[in-house]
Amino acid sequence: MGILYGMVARGQVVLTEFSATHTNASTVARQILEKMTQGKNDSNSSFSHDRYIFHVKRTDGLTVLCMADDASGRRIPFAFLEDIHQRFVKTYGRAIQSASAYAMNEEFSRVLSQQMDHFSTDPNADRLNRLKGEMSQVRSVMIDNIEKVLERGDRLELLVEKTCSMQGNSLRFKSQSRRYKNTMWWSNCKITVTLIFLLSLIIAYALFSFVF
Repeated sequence: MGILYGMVARGQVVLTEFSATHTNASTVARQILEKMTQGKNDSNSSFSHDRYIFHVKRTDGLTVLCMADDASGRRIPFAFLEDIHQRFVKTYGRAIQSASAYAMNEEFSRVLSQQMDHFSTDPNADRLNRLKGEMSQVRSVMIDNIEKVLERGDRLELLVEKTCSMQGNSLRFKSQSRRYKNTMWWSNCKITVTLIFLLSLIIAYALFSFVF
């Protein structure tokens, strides 16, 4: 159900109010105003009445009041009261001090209705829960990033292993190539020596035949 009634008053002079349900909220609110005007200090108060809780914020002689069901707690209703107080002061300024009863009702009752619905139905209206949701999203992103970093680390380790393996294969290839080159060099030397020896024999045989 959420917030069902809202009011803004200067002292006991009601400047605007709106009710989303048919109850005696307006009557009870005026009784609360009579009690609140006996004190002059700024305050935040809550009063229970039947199944509902009346929450009151008094600042600089301006009283903002709402009625909500018990399930709404205190945080959301007082966030609503703070929002209404800021909007009302920003909209009317000094005119608040001399305004007559219900002078702002035609215009601002629509704002009360709109914000009552917003704070009653929109999860983002609860600043603490919204921050918790944002922190949860940030945490999820951080976990996702950490997993990506770890996964990237695994890929880097695999790449390093492959690089080391390739370097090892390259060294073995160079060593084998060097041995093969040496083997071929000795083989060529042997062939060259053999050819020179055979050529020497042929020349010697030819000279010997020519002489005799």
